[in-house]
Amino acid sequence: MRRARGEDKNESGPKGGRGAMASEGLGMAMRIGVELVAGVGVGAGIGYLLDRWLGTGPWLLILFFFLGAAGGMMNVYRAATGEGLQMGYRRSSTDNRPDDRAGGE
Repeated sequence: MRRARGEDKNESGPKGGRGAMASEGLGMAMRIGVELVAGVGVGAGIGYLLDRWLGTGPWLLILFFFLGAAGGMMNVYRAATGEGLQMGYRRSSTDNRPDDRAGGE
């Protein structure tokens, strides 16, 4: 079974090679799309439900639509930069920051 999957112990080099890199890129693109759509959808849904409950017309829908879009964009930024990948993740003080490369303090 392992031989059929290509998991021989004699295999050299990185597992998957070019195909693995393409699937990682596709996975990141899918995650970014889902993060953005989910943020907008949840925000608009909350706004719609609050508008129906309070009878305020489209105002809360519009407000929560934009709040959801902002939250979705924030999640896209975090996913693209790699922040928040693990619970309790913090950048160490030895990580390169833009100020460190420019010689600032």
